[in-house]
Parts: sequence; C-alpha cells; structure tokens
Amino acid sequence: MKKTVTKLLLVFFLMIIYAYMISIENIPDNLVIFEGENIAMKTLLGINVKLNAETMETVSSTNSNSISPKSGKATLEVSLFDSISLKDVNVDILPKTTVIPVGSIAGVKLYTSGVLVVGMSEIEGIDNKKYKPYENTGIKEGDTITQINDVSISTTEELMKTVNQAHGKAVKIQYIQSEQTKECSIEPVQTTSNEYKLGLWVRDSAAGVGTVSFYEPSTKTFGALGHGITDIDTEELINIASGEFVTTRILNITKGESGLPGKIQGTVENQQNIGKIYKNSKFGIYGTVDNLASLNIDTSKEMEVALREEIQVGKATILCSLDNQKVEEYEIEIEKIYKENNYDNKSMQIKVTDERLLEKTGGIIQGMSGSPIIQNNKFVGSVTHVLVNNPQEGYAVFGDIMLKQSKEVN
Repeated sequence: MKKTVTKLLLVFFLMIIYAYMISIENIPDNLVIFEGENIAMKTLLGINVKLNAETMETVSSTNSNSISPKSGKATLEVSLFDSISLKDVNVDILPKTTVIPVGSIAGVKLYTSGVLVVGMSEIEGIDNKKYKPYENTGIKEGDTITQINDVSISTTEELMKTVNQAHGKAVKIQYIQSEQTKECSIEPVQTTSNEYKLGLWVRDSAAGVGTVSFYEPSTKTFGALGHGITDIDTEELINIASGEFVTTRILNITKGESGLPGKIQGTVENQQNIGKIYKNSKFGIYGTVDNLASLNIDTSKEMEVALREEIQVGKATILCSLDNQKVEEYEIEIEKIYKENNYDNKSMQIKVTDERLLEKTGGIIQGMSGSPIIQNNKFVGSVTHVLVNNPQEGYAVFGDIMLKQSKEVN
C-alpha cells in the first residue's frame, strides 16, 4: 500500500514539474509591444515576472502578471518565488502608431522559396511497369525542394529541366522538412514519352484575392487578410521567396449559407501593381506599397491602432469592398474578446448585424478576410474566419498583432 502511495505521489510530483517546465517554455524570449500596452502573461503560482526599469509599472497576482510599460526598451525578469532566476525576456516598446484602414479587395501572387511538394504518384516506366522512385527516401508532401544536384531550384520548369538533364541517373535532392534542411537521392523513371520523372507533384506559386486591412503612411507598409495563405493540397503555410500585390476585378459573389461558406471571385490578370509582398505569416500577409493611388484610399481617415484594453464588447463597423473600387462601412457586433491570445488569429468573436451586408453576402465570406474593424474611431483588428455553420459570425485578429508583424517587414 505504501509503495502504491509513494508511486502516486512521485507521478503527481513529476506532473507538477512538467507543468512548470511547459509554463516557463511558453514565455517568449522576445516581445514587441506598444507604449501603454498591458502584457498579460498566464503563469503558475510562484512564477513571477518583473520589469527591471524604474519607469515601468508592475502588477502581479497569483496566476498572472500584468505589466504596463511606459517607454523605451526593457527586460522582463522571470523568476521562481522571486529567488530563482529562470529567464530574461527582451522587450521592444514601440510608440503608438496611426494607420489608414483600407477595406479594398486586392489580388495576391506568391512565389515559393524552391518548389513545394504537393503530392506523389506512381510513374509508368518505358517498360510499362509501375514505379515509386520517391519511396523510402524520406521526402514527403509539404516539403520544399531547394536544390537538385547542387543547382538551385525555384520553379517547376527548372526542376523538370534539371531532372531530364540527368538522363536517368540518380539525382541528389536538397529539401526543407519541418524547418530542417535534408538530402536524399532519387533515381528518375523514364516514361514512354521519353521524359524522366520523380513521381512528385510540385508547385511554385499561388494566387488568390483578399482584403487589404491597413496602410501605414510612415513606413509605406500594408497588412492584409489577417491569416496566412496555405497551400490548397498540403494545408501548410506557404514559405514565400517573393510576392506581388495587385488590383483585382470582382467577377462574382456567392452568398454564404449554413454549412456552405460564400466567396468573392475575382481576377488578378491584367491588373495594376499595388506593391510587393515580403511576408506570409499566420497573422496575415505584409509588404510595401509602390502605387498608393491603386489602393484608392482616403488619407484623411488616419487613426490610432487600439490597444487591447481599449476594445470593448459591443458595436463596431467593418470596411469592405463588394463592388469594384467601392468601399463601404457595415455594422457588426464584437461578442467576445480574448485579450491574452497571442498565439493564433482568433482574437475576437464577431457577428455581422448590418442588413445590407447580410442581404449581399449572408455574413462573412471568403475574400472578406482582412476587412478592417473600427470602433471608437480606432483600428481594432481585421476579420479572419467565418463560422461555417453560421456565416453571420466569425473571428477577427487584433490590430496590434498585425501591426507588429508589419514592423518586421522593414
């Protein structure tokens, strides 16, 4: 009996240690915040977070640490019971920033770093037998091929040309898998059309439409979509080498229904350049604007980015363009706010209440992602997702998260 109790106590003790280790690991090494913004960190009992700068204010509780930096740079000191130092967190404090909410639909063209493996299939050889040349090589869907035989690969055409030049000899492939660079060797199969193939389906670009959230005049940068662009086959975030932002012409709007999301269809062909895309993150796409006139924005509408403490449950509006070149304002309701969420783009739950928008779209539809949200004349965030079973409702990301992402563009 005593042995059983001892084992149970040991397991319980190990579980507590593990919980503390995870809690400490989840505290980031670096933070970017705005002047006056509260940093709310959920921590376990005994883990304390303090700022070492005299100009900062610190308020602690048993399960969270809320800190309100005033200016400059600082270091957060994380300790156990104020006696055992655990780690330091570097904090960059940005001045309050103004942006211009946009709401225009735009086209997106992304070009990958290397070529993305999106599928695999058997190859019928010149002998009419079936082969899987990729089998047991370690390469899989979602990987990015960067080199073949030490030659850099950036397009599908380059991959095909390099493989065919090997004339059936094994090729050395360098690829990225889960952020790690790996190598393998694949012997191409000769087909009846006298081509050599690896059995890999690859893609080097992606295109679509979405909504521009904001333009920051001081840096000439923009943020859009509020969520990242993922590959349609692998559902992985596309690792981009470059991208273009262009105007788009809306072709059709499909109204959303319960269980069947609606969408905005547009074309990116023969359109004007807006700017360059440098970043595709889970919080949106970001870049610089080269042709401001193409965004057709009202520069007099510049406003502050709201801090999370300023956002309230209740009425707000969104800007979106459902008619070519025409941006309109529609009423919504902010239903829930998740102030401590820095990990995904579901910062707020929102609901469309404007009858005009409900008549046109049924609520939130694909292509409206990125529509800026305004409350009390401040930019508070952007639409990101729709609830499939109720298109009137969806999620939005905080504006401060998007702006911090755009700061990393320059």
